[in-house]
Amino acid sequence: MKRIQAKDAFLLGSLNEKIKHIYACGEDGCEAVAQRYADAIDCFASLYGEEREVFVFSAPGRTEVGGNHTDHQRGHVLAAAVNLDVIAVVSPNSDYKIRVKSQGYPEDQVDLTDLSVHEEEKNTSQALLRGIANRFVEMGYPVAGFDAYTTSQVLSGSGLSSSAAFEVLIGTAINTLFCGGKESAMKIAQVGQYAENVYFGKPSGLMDQAASSIGGFVAINFANQEHPQAQQVAFDLNSCGYALCIIDTHASHADLTPDYAAIPAEMREVAAYFGKEVLSEVPETQFYAHIPELRKAVGDRPILRTMHFYQDDRRAQEEALALRMKDFEKFKQLVRASGESSFMYLQNIYSAEHWNQQAVSVTLGLISHFAQSLADKDAMAWRVHGGGFAGTVQVFVPQNHAAAFVQAMNAWLGDGSCHLLRIRPVGGIQVAG
Repeated sequence: MKRIQAKDAFLLGSLNEKIKHIYACGEDGCEAVAQRYADAIDCFASLYGEEREVFVFSAPGRTEVGGNHTDHQRGHVLAAAVNLDVIAVVSPNSDYKIRVKSQGYPEDQVDLTDLSVHEEEKNTSQALLRGIANRFVEMGYPVAGFDAYTTSQVLSGSGLSSSAAFEVLIGTAINTLFCGGKESAMKIAQVGQYAENVYFGKPSGLMDQAASSIGGFVAINFANQEHPQAQQVAFDLNSCGYALCIIDTHASHADLTPDYAAIPAEMREVAAYFGKEVLSEVPETQFYAHIPELRKAVGDRPILRTMHFYQDDRRAQEEALALRMKDFEKFKQLVRASGESSFMYLQNIYSAEHWNQQAVSVTLGLISHFAQSLADKDAMAWRVHGGGFAGTVQVFVPQNHAAAFVQAMNAWLGDGSCHLLRIRPVGGIQVAG
């Protein structure tokens, strides 16, 4: 549709029902969302022309709910999309170029006649655009040029995976514009992972992209690397009187790359002892039967991290089942157990090399202190969120205590540290056009 039609559809309320569904919000939340889209349409017009046919897309950030560092061992994960997203206003062009202007950043351009890996582009969004386009071309689709303006609520470094949301956003747009919408949400996620691994230069797993692309609570089994199995888990967090909080610990990721890389490396070292690539291929009973020899061969920390893998891989499946059975008390117990396992066995709460910088540990301790002040001391559940060592912490808190909790955490850690979120029921989606 034309720009002015798209803008009117948002501002006149034609898309309110769709907005309420996508963002899990009420009527009172529609106006701000609609205005954000209208503003993005205006920004697109000022950059690329007012008479263009436009399409509007959205892709959410994600939160890891269960399965801490299990995905790269082809295990099980429970994740969820959240109501913070990246949106794009997109229009095809005839230049055979991709142009993307993201709010606050210079415009990225990719010439579609050259889709090879550019080493100088590593760690840039331009690399992601080139990689995503290349993968769709390899799949046989006639990807042509387009112009896009994007704006994000998924702040970089928030632990909600802004890069995966961007990848899913672009993949969803290309799938709509040039593939007839034929590709599945999981395939779009895999395209994003390919671009991140090969073009961007980050050896990430698939969990972030899959959660963003599919939406809702998502139980994922990564056993089949080419065809992971993903299933939405129907559960309304709001209906049971709980809110999801993500807390920014304000810790720096600088100098932590060796700590992150060591976790999958040590798990694979244990797997290699048994002639396997990843731990999901090694029976748990076989692992425990060889503990004495393993300790001599690989040392103790890889052993502890392997213990965590088996336990948290099982917990991720049990958490999904608890939500399906509407057993939120069981779910909270499993979340707390996952957090304890990450601290004790996985050891991704702080870096041993930077032992005097323990922002995540302090944050977990403060949450525990707050929970002890409640009449029901087991009302809350919390754990490290994602990769660990720095970044964010995840908390499930009763709605009647949410305001006091946010106030307390912000007082301890700084204003804006604690974010109240909603679980978004849909992933990457065409909103209008």
